[in-house]
Amino acid sequence: MIYQYCGHSGIQLPVLSLGLWHNFGSVDDFEVATQMVLRAFDAGICHFDLANNYGPEPGSAETNFGRILRKNLSGHRDELFISSKAGHDMWPGVYGTGSSRKNIIASCDQSLKRCGMEYFDIFYSHRYDGVTPVEETMEALIQLVRQGKALYVGISKYPAKEQQQAYDILREASVPCLLSQYRHSMFDRKAQLGGLPGQANDEQSNFQLAAENGSGIICFSPLAQGLLTGKYNHGIPEGSRAARSSGFLQTSQVTPERVEAAIQLAKIAESRGQSLAQMALAWVLNDSRVTSCIIGTSSVKQLEDNLATLHHLHFSSEELQLIDSIINNPQLSF
Repeated sequence: MIYQYCGHSGIQLPVLSLGLWHNFGSVDDFEVATQMVLRAFDAGICHFDLANNYGPEPGSAETNFGRILRKNLSGHRDELFISSKAGHDMWPGVYGTGSSRKNIIASCDQSLKRCGMEYFDIFYSHRYDGVTPVEETMEALIQLVRQGKALYVGISKYPAKEQQQAYDILREASVPCLLSQYRHSMFDRKAQLGGLPGQANDEQSNFQLAAENGSGIICFSPLAQGLLTGKYNHGIPEGSRAARSSGFLQTSQVTPERVEAAIQLAKIAESRGQSLAQMALAWVLNDSRVTSCIIGTSSVKQLEDNLATLHHLHFSSEELQLIDSIINNPQLSF
């Protein structure tokens, strides 16, 4: 495994982190989930990314991870870097969602109980909800650190203006933002560019703001929900994410433009001796500002395939130019 320092801190993270967004909930195979977590740990992946609403059912990914931790990794807690988040819909009622102090604190307490832990290594505000003042949300994160419930804090998906406000408030309290989490892939570069590719962008990019403020960057959905695996190059397979009636990848998002781009990118990957997924992960990590990339896997084999990315991370300038000529298309962006 390769490790990188996280922003202006002494924390190192593996360049590949395991996310439990999908495939670790109550509807999933617990034995397969256990095998993936243990294989990841054996491979040097010490960072596991959770959130209070991961499942389904919401909360069940934390519960299952807690079971794995107690049974298999209880003697390795100090070798693990475990995150969770709060801010999206979690339980019914007005206090079960959003970025208020009440929701952040209650969510962290519940998440710790589900995981069976005394503290998280990092706890995030999962989103800026557009209503709660940034000061209130950041004060809640600061409170978690002061209470010993989190060692570090982070933000996820914050717009640039609120992102900078968060950094300023946290820095003033001597609780700097360790990690900034953004969706990023060849098909979604808004956080990196400050807007859509090929268009003039007045706003500073999320990546650049993070780098200037000493925050590490961790990326999620690096494979664009499977579009950058080649899975959809010949139609929508039965049982795939896009084939489901609900989920984060809809049939309408498997557009001809994205399929054609994936086909062209796969040719470059083949010339590099990689799968499209491996090249897509390597491309995300090619940005020197990125600390880590969150992978989501459904099997140990898929995990092994993703780990093989580390054997070939380098790109030639010609390869990068060719890739950019394919992905520099606003129609590809989510």
